[in-house]
Amino acid sequence: MRPLRLLIAIVFLAVGLVLGVLNANPVTVDLGVVEVKAGLGVILLCTLLAGVLVGALAIVASVVLPLRGALRRVDKQTQTQTQKPETPSAAAAALPSLSAPSET
Repeated sequence: MRPLRLLIAIVFLAVGLVLGVLNANPVTVDLGVVEVKAGLGVILLCTLLAGVLVGALAIVASVVLPLRGALRRVDKQTQTQTQKPETPSAAAAALPSLSAPSET
């Protein structure tokens, strides 16, 4: 698995270098508060990185945090069940009756 990750990282590094070399024209980006002057390749890579970060935060907020909450609730339920053993009468009450069905 590690050689595959290394190969993927090298491919992305090569694509980034090509992107930076082919788009070396200076560009000014107006962010409202500040103007940033950099090469077009750098601006594209920074925009891509910002998109990845926003996407990761969206996944964390919509998937990871709710799953953590559900896991916490299940952990609390299992802890309260293991701390409080059932009494024999409560366990017997939970069992269905074994007597003959009554005909009405």
